[in-house]
Amino acid sequence: MKKTVLAFSRITPAMAERLRHDFDVILPDPKQGDLNAQFNEALPHAHGLIGVGRKLGRTQLEGAGKLEVVSSVSVGYDNYDLDYFNERGIALTNTPDVLTESTADLGFALIIGSARRVAELDAWTKAGHWQASVTPNLFGSDVHGKTLGIVGLGNIGAAIARRGRLGFGMRVLYTGNSRKTALEQELGAEYRSLEQLLGESDFVCLVVPLSDATRHLIGARELKFMKPSAFLINIARGPVVDEAALIEALQSGTIRGAGLDVYEKEPLADSPLFRLPNALTLPHVGSATAETREAMANRALDNLRAALLGERPRDLVNPQVWKG
Repeated sequence: MKKTVLAFSRITPAMAERLRHDFDVILPDPKQGDLNAQFNEALPHAHGLIGVGRKLGRTQLEGAGKLEVVSSVSVGYDNYDLDYFNERGIALTNTPDVLTESTADLGFALIIGSARRVAELDAWTKAGHWQASVTPNLFGSDVHGKTLGIVGLGNIGAAIARRGRLGFGMRVLYTGNSRKTALEQELGAEYRSLEQLLGESDFVCLVVPLSDATRHLIGARELKFMKPSAFLINIARGPVVDEAALIEALQSGTIRGAGLDVYEKEPLADSPLFRLPNALTLPHVGSATAETREAMANRALDNLRAALLGERPRDLVNPQVWKG
């Protein structure tokens, strides 16, 4: 008898067809009513879950007696109660590596877009204000030759550092839990404490996972270490930044601007950030290219298929539960 896979977010018809070769597949359908009710009804039958964007832990999975694996179409896994997964022996997989370059592209787009006021001046031009050469009050800031500070020099952080150093001649500073000697040699990256990095950098880019240690890592105190001419870029997770403190810093001129792809509460709605010309706001699109999303979906599908067929998945977040 085939095992059952339940999708907890939308998957493509091609993915569903691939899964059906080996499994019974349940796809909640918005035309059939409440998606949460459909999910809860199907959950007791599921051996595997695949999707993204749903919090899953003790409360949500209480009725999932057959569950063996959750395959997340994401790199981050802060939506999942890992302690509970480990307690239950449920494998969790993610999709690292495949979105590194696309997310780094987006991070650097926020750097350039914030510095050169791209969205602000686009709106200004379309509103018909361009009647003569722009005056200094509309000037932006250079990116090339400036100092780029990266908080969390993992794969994505390193990809951004390479863009800055090799493409824009930037000096690269970084901070994190460990020294990256190979990147120090490759890029001339210099290790700093968080406070030192904030004080020296023209652009501070956050690329850390969300954890108890990184929640509100950047708050009012940390923002005051930054230069008044500096920009904060967040492509990590929204709660890494105290959003109220950031809004205050942008309003008061504590920092020059911010480029944001993530927020404390998503989707972002009716936020003071929308009324700040020095805040560039995107709707959490770090990996949102057709090519990368397809690669992520395929990686998640391969992980799920392997786990349910008794093969060790490539991307186990909690390898200690694997008994294969």
